[in-house]
Amino acid sequence: MASSVLQGKTYFVRTFGCQMNMHDSERVSGMLDAAGCLPAADPDGADIVVFMTCCVREKADTRLYGQCSSLKSAPVPPSGRRVVAVGGCIAQRDGEGLLTNLDNVDVVFGTQAITHAGELIARAFETGESQVLTSEDNVQSATDMPWHRETDYHAWVPIMTGCNNFCSYCIVPYVRGREKSRPFEEIVDEVTGLTRLGVREVTLLGQNVNSYGRDLFGAPRFADLLRAVGETGVERIRFTSSHPKDLLPETIDAMAEVPAVMPQLHLAVQSGSSRILKAMNRKYTREDYLALVDRIRNKMPDIALSTDIIVGFPGETEGDFLETLSLAEQVRYAQAFTFIYSKRAGTPAAEIYDPTPRSEIQARFDRLVEVIQRTAYEENQKELNTTVPVLMEGASKHDPSILQGKSPKNQTVHAPVPEGANAGDFTGKIVDVAVDTARTWYLSGTLVGNPR
Repeated sequence: MASSVLQGKTYFVRTFGCQMNMHDSERVSGMLDAAGCLPAADPDGADIVVFMTCCVREKADTRLYGQCSSLKSAPVPPSGRRVVAVGGCIAQRDGEGLLTNLDNVDVVFGTQAITHAGELIARAFETGESQVLTSEDNVQSATDMPWHRETDYHAWVPIMTGCNNFCSYCIVPYVRGREKSRPFEEIVDEVTGLTRLGVREVTLLGQNVNSYGRDLFGAPRFADLLRAVGETGVERIRFTSSHPKDLLPETIDAMAEVPAVMPQLHLAVQSGSSRILKAMNRKYTREDYLALVDRIRNKMPDIALSTDIIVGFPGETEGDFLETLSLAEQVRYAQAFTFIYSKRAGTPAAEIYDPTPRSEIQARFDRLVEVIQRTAYEENQKELNTTVPVLMEGASKHDPSILQGKSPKNQTVHAPVPEGANAGDFTGKIVDVAVDTARTWYLSGTLVGNPR
């Protein structure tokens, strides 16, 4: 438990990276709340600034270093001292080395030491000395931490941590450790409790949710978990991430049969070339992936598929890229996160020499983006002149007169705030929207009926 030295201190948490990092940030915020700290509106005025980091791509390192450096010129907070903490994957990877590279960082806590974040920050205030901890912690203690949820209507629910896949480009198994599943009943009880608190949507989290339970039961039980969570009464269920090699037929059946599971699936392909997939150690072929997509769509014809694709993996030829391009055309993703390969030290792919000019890789990337944007636009046209139930998140960040929310397919949906109302009246409510506009990345229309 953090010392009373934190009582009354203000804090700001900034998150880089995946949904697991977002959940970790909620846990750290909850721990600071429990210690008597108060959230700050921005980092400049905060006594405590926490960066929860990702190290999957080089851009995240750059952002961390830039934002830490910018804090040096920020005004000193009223308490007279600011403690800067770095948590998450970069902290786990670099450990004490961060103190050398970032001379204004006071605390470093790894992914496996998140439960100690509060006490490390308190100790930094008390002693004025740097604190570093990256030792292993168990899943149970991390999930028992208090949390500060960003919304009342949605909750991240981790079902496992770590990864056993060792894709050749990926640093995650080295910084998150091996797969550890939470007890089945504990997850179901958590979702039951969240539902009683008014949570309407949960997102089940894991580096590879499809392998949930393999370490506990000897075989994956994610399909059973989906069915059990669906019986809690929660209205919407999503999950991420989903590895194609472990997406079993029984899981596809559960997705199709449990009403609360949303008709949307993120299924990372990474490449459309079987040769490159083998070099990536993905353990499936192009043909395996396309057959899996066919099985999914046979059960759920209207499902929205999203994916991750890496362009420029070492050794990728124009022919390999054309296979990726044709796969994207064939699958017709509603959304795709496209990336140029980022070398990560310590991974096998980082040792592969690649003579391909950066300009050629960028040109391939641009061609892929064009295809993704076209298929996303065309997929969204299916919603035109239909009525979509939208879980409203509140006012748009760009226009307070416009509501923003998510459809069952995870599309962003906009609608004007009705005259005489305000956005807060609809936040966390499900409202039908009659869609009259369908763009590449959003739908828009007008509210129909009453919120529920």
